[in-house]
Amino acid sequence: MTMDHHNASHNHSRRDFRRYATASVAGVSMAAGMPASATAAATTAAIPPDRLKFMEEASRLAMESVEKGWGGPFGAVVVKDGEIIGRGQNRVLLTGVPVYHAEVTAIIDASQRLNPKALLGAGTEEGTLLERIPRPPGSPDLVEQRAKMLAGCEIYVNAAPCPMCMSAIYWARIDRLFFAASLEDTSSIGFSDAFQYEDFALAWEDRKGIKATPNFGRELGLEPYRAWMAQSDPHYY
Repeated sequence: MTMDHHNASHNHSRRDFRRYATASVAGVSMAAGMPASATAAATTAAIPPDRLKFMEEASRLAMESVEKGWGGPFGAVVVKDGEIIGRGQNRVLLTGVPVYHAEVTAIIDASQRLNPKALLGAGTEEGTLLERIPRPPGSPDLVEQRAKMLAGCEIYVNAAPCPMCMSAIYWARIDRLFFAASLEDTSSIGFSDAFQYEDFALAWEDRKGIKATPNFGRELGLEPYRAWMAQSDPHYY
């Protein structure tokens, strides 16, 4: 979808979305006993200044993608113990694959480097990304253990992640996200990431970006679920 298609009809919902985001930040700040502005300042002050070099590399990768015609102006790096272990950039125009976004390719690169074997048949033993670790104290996680994936890592992106990439960051169990340009900045150059976030907040039948038919053949879909739960020790990730 293009921004021209969405701008006229969704300005109101975007305003609502921004108000919601602002209220959420303020609510967290008030719960902590400090104003939102003070929370932002405290968070920024807590970041060591040498971290900027990681954002510089993410932006360099984004620039390379633009200059070589590989994809959109997006780059990302995954960092562990102060070292870059994964690099990624948007390569949608190079590959014709719509999911080749910077964060996704950076996560794949980091996973390949951290796993002692190839991605296929990487194993689940200690030292692999599939090694299981207990859920943190107070976590709302539904299960007691999951694969550690990229726990202990950070990701730096030159722009706020789109919903797909934000989900990939969650699934990778990355500890912390740093991003530079905002969703509004990204919308201003023609990418509809903000619209997708807004659309996801709607009920299935109200989605504007895609027509969805929920519960179609539900029993068929549940059969693999039952097979998963029938395992003696499902390996959650």
